[in-house]
Amino acid sequence: MSQDAILSRLADVIESRRGADPERSYVARLFHKGTDAILKKVGEEATETVMAAKDGDAEKILYEVADLWFHSMVALAHFGLRPEQVLSELARREGLSGLQEFAARQSNPPGGTAA
Repeated sequence: MSQDAILSRLADVIESRRGADPERSYVARLFHKGTDAILKKVGEEATETVMAAKDGDAEKILYEVADLWFHSMVALAHFGLRPEQVLSELARREGLSGLQEFAARQSNPPGGTAA
């Protein structure tokens, strides 16, 4: 089984918790609290990831990135998105220079107009 199947299975579990009892499921509680609570957790985990990286502790970095990915997946589910879509976007970018990708986004931002 491929590694990306893990993300798909986790996304299925997260989605299955959407209607669960918020008193019995952490994910259900996040969904119940709504967008701000979910995004706050993503921000907290991003900050903890940065702090772990600054400490240079590889084990702690892995732990915090796993938390960040998990909470990012909850956010994806909240907005009706799947990790497979993120993987497709990463595949689309493969072979592009980061500078080229940034320039393309500036001239044609996703879902909006150029700034």
